[in-house]
Amino acid sequence: MAFRATPGRTPPGPGPGIPSVSFPSPLAPVPGPGAIEEEDEDEEEEPAEIHLCVLWSSGYLGIAYYDTSDCTIYFMPDAPEHESLKLLQRVLDEVNPQSVITSAKQDETMTRFLGKLASQEPQEPKRPEIILLPSVDFGPETSKQRLLSGNYSFIPESMTATEKILFLSSIIPFDCVLTIRALGGLLKFLSRRRVGVELEDHNVSVPILGFKKFVLTHLVSIDQDTYSVLQIFKSEAHPSVYKVASGLKEGLSLFGILNRCRCKWGHKLLRLWFTRPTQELRELNSRLDVIQFFLMPQNLDTAQMMHRLLRHIKNVPLILKRMKLSHTKVSDWQVLYKTVYSALGLRDVCRSLPQSIQLFRDIAQEFSDDLHHIASLIGKVVDFEESLAENRFTVLPNIDPEIDAKKRRLTGLPSFLTEVAQKELENLDTRIPSCSVIYIPLIGFLLSIPRLPSMVEASDFEIEGLDFMFLSEDKLHYRSTRTKELDALLGDLHCEIRDQETLLMYQLQCQVLSRASVLTRVLDLASRLDVLLALASAARDYGYSRPRYSPRIHGVRVKNGRHPLMELCARTFVPNSTDCGGVQGRVKVITGPNSSGKSIYLKQVGLITFMALVGSFVPAEEAEIGVIDAIFTRIHSCESISLGLSSFMIDLNQVAKAVNNATEQSLVLIDEFGKGTNTVDGLALLAAVLRHWLALGPSCPHIFVATNFLSLVQLQLLPQGPLVQYLTMETCEDGDDLVFFYQLCQGVASASHASYTAAQAGLPDQLIARGKEVSDLIRNGKPIRPVNELLRRKQVENCQALVAKFLKLDLEDPTLDLGIFMSQEVLPAATTIL
Repeated sequence: MAFRATPGRTPPGPGPGIPSVSFPSPLAPVPGPGAIEEEDEDEEEEPAEIHLCVLWSSGYLGIAYYDTSDCTIYFMPDAPEHESLKLLQRVLDEVNPQSVITSAKQDETMTRFLGKLASQEPQEPKRPEIILLPSVDFGPETSKQRLLSGNYSFIPESMTATEKILFLSSIIPFDCVLTIRALGGLLKFLSRRRVGVELEDHNVSVPILGFKKFVLTHLVSIDQDTYSVLQIFKSEAHPSVYKVASGLKEGLSLFGILNRCRCKWGHKLLRLWFTRPTQELRELNSRLDVIQFFLMPQNLDTAQMMHRLLRHIKNVPLILKRMKLSHTKVSDWQVLYKTVYSALGLRDVCRSLPQSIQLFRDIAQEFSDDLHHIASLIGKVVDFEESLAENRFTVLPNIDPEIDAKKRRLTGLPSFLTEVAQKELENLDTRIPSCSVIYIPLIGFLLSIPRLPSMVEASDFEIEGLDFMFLSEDKLHYRSTRTKELDALLGDLHCEIRDQETLLMYQLQCQVLSRASVLTRVLDLASRLDVLLALASAARDYGYSRPRYSPRIHGVRVKNGRHPLMELCARTFVPNSTDCGGVQGRVKVITGPNSSGKSIYLKQVGLITFMALVGSFVPAEEAEIGVIDAIFTRIHSCESISLGLSSFMIDLNQVAKAVNNATEQSLVLIDEFGKGTNTVDGLALLAAVLRHWLALGPSCPHIFVATNFLSLVQLQLLPQGPLVQYLTMETCEDGDDLVFFYQLCQGVASASHASYTAAQAGLPDQLIARGKEVSDLIRNGKPIRPVNELLRRKQVENCQALVAKFLKLDLEDPTLDLGIFMSQEVLPAATTIL
């Protein structure tokens, strides 16, 4: 800040005022839409990293992992595990960690598993880094002490050591030895690698905002191929030219049409539910209860109000992480303020809703007065308008009397320094036209005068009674007796104010961090509410119905089901029913012409089942879902050069996965298996696979097979019995036309009608006729001969071309060489004619 006094002129005052900035009043229950957009919205988050620690011993598995996106450690209590380590593989598939930490002292089974994991092809998801730590880092007592001595922001500092142990014991199962050892090894790795705080001082620890338990029981197994072929997820390149390199967006997929979440964490939770379909009926019915409530017409306004409030629920874990590292921004306080007040708004709404619904009861009870305390503190302490203008944390008046007094002094400096400058000018050489008294933080008060033309050398800068400091922008800066007195009297006001406000900010951060568990719970419940509101909105728009769960049956029963994606793309969609909930007809063989809807029907069955297993309403009039433990598919070959496998080999891998893992509670969808090789071999493989399952009797999985191998039925390659049911897609021949009804019915197709499909694709008529002729010859066991008509036509064309060349000859031309003409034109043409 600089203030100048010039003889004969009034010294100018301070510059123009700071333009006003709108911000929601702290007294308002919910910040209005006119609030300044937070910087957090435009910031690109660092990609989340997951570091997983695993131990396997005596047939039990202990797992813990750290997620940098929310700075939380997740652990799985000791779980029994077979030597095949299928449970561990399932965890790795779902969590997709960047690194896997384990003890260097492992048995042969785990060593082989980790070796195979490290040597796999680098595909998506990425191959994890295998990190081996000394076995001493996983000692039970060492790990327990490491857990108890940790610095956790969610534990109040006022707790004694005994209270801290009791508090952690209520969260962490200290009786699960392997889990405790895995947690200890993970903490050792985090402190050694310094995940997320690599550039911070060594006294700054890795932020840990909570411990949470995760379990994989009752989950339905679905592999990545199934997610792809059913279009549950589908990533496409982003159309923006600024995101061509790395940007992806969701294409036409089930996740895309159901994701109507308002907050980012709702979006993440919906994706998590999609990757973890469950058999837990209590959990599924609790989700459906909320969706059904919001589908009632009288609750539409309530749903819309909650949607508006959920828009203000922001990335709380990121803010808490910054607070833990003392990297808090001004926008973070604004975002947290709006998030907390929106959460209070959700609490007030839920308290007026039926408390018989678990989610409403949890929000009403667990959104405690701590939230109001946090919001009140922030609203009463933080001066948002001034903070945004200064781009630093500032406090409101009447918070700290000392800060207020110093700010008043700082505000009154312009007029005071003007008077000081006028007095200094009276004592200066008359050749000096003007002077200023300026204040520079960390340096203090200085006298600034313009450089005179006579001041050329450094020795010319010396003025009696003044201490020369520096030259800047043709201005000479000095310390005078008065400026030294000002330094002693006023001190470094600006820095002192900033230091005191920073101390207040730290105290406010401690208050917030001590209630971090409440904020984390807010995010959990708000994101759950957001997901269920999104599913309710989709169910209302698309006419979905509530499924029923019946543990007494295996399989699914659907009345007039629809494909959730195809019905949005087609003008009309013909619904079809499904019944595979009994002992009879566990293997359904579906035949029909090409393009009659067989593949769509298979995907429809898979998608309706999947939607019910994530707790969503389904596109059907009625749906009854039995016990399903896995969904396997062989519908589409997910080819990739990096795999180094042929299309048929990929098909075989998919079928082998189903054969080796499917149980009587599994759903298996197979479309056109065997078409990638010789017809006879493909038919034989398909029949062998089906006979293998049929030999299991009532323990056979629920299988839907779509095929054009009509010989499978005609040659009676499958045993007759109640387990096999033959279905077909209904069609009608109208002259040369084939009419598709897209309706499933009992029976077997008489032909594939490939010629009709070929005509629809635009193949020439003569090719289609020839194809039908060859097909009839093969079917009747007759030899196939070349088409003489085509050969004769070609010979005539060649003869006509040769005659035309002779007619063009000019025999009177002296340059004509008949020998060359005969050798280059006639003889080659004659070989095609004879």
